[in-house]
Amino acid sequence: MPDTVQSEVEAPVAANKTAVDKTVVAKTTMDINDICQILPHRYPFLLIDRVVELARKERIVAIKNVTINEPFFQGHFPNMPIMPGVLIVEAIAQAGGALLLTEVEDRSTKLIMFTGIERAKFRRPVVPGDQLRIEVELKAWRAVGDMIAVRMEGNVYVDGQRVAEASVKCQLVDNSRGRRGSSPDAAETE
Repeated sequence: MPDTVQSEVEAPVAANKTAVDKTVVAKTTMDINDICQILPHRYPFLLIDRVVELARKERIVAIKNVTINEPFFQGHFPNMPIMPGVLIVEAIAQAGGALLLTEVEDRSTKLIMFTGIERAKFRRPVVPGDQLRIEVELKAWRAVGDMIAVRMEGNVYVDGQRVAEASVKCQLVDNSRGRRGSSPDAAETE
């Protein structure tokens, strides 16, 4: 039996049907398979392993198990492996991305892009054997047409002690935006 905790959320009842108590189960946790259905990232760049708490459009808590097998430890640093701070910020963004993308129905056609990182602080090194608890809160959500922009604040903990924090801004864009040769005109010229 999976250790996925679920909560019930009321679903709208169609107008032409009698009002019957119908509920839809909304996940409040995710395993790695659920995460891979939402995020486009894959090994070695998928930096969250599990979601232990999810409150729609509010907050997400994700776990990253840090092991010596991580490819970045080969060069950062030999004989003193430390997880790069930029990857900790990326883990914050990926957790926030999972929170954001759960709200998007056509997520297969969308991509989340960083638009800003502010107030990033690293309080102690993260080393193999640490388990990161990544807590991300949604602070602002703006939707204009198909464009969604968000601001999130993330705190990362190891054994209850904060090791990093950052405020990240992201924008949801069409996944063909910005790619060279992705326009219909480019396809016709080939």
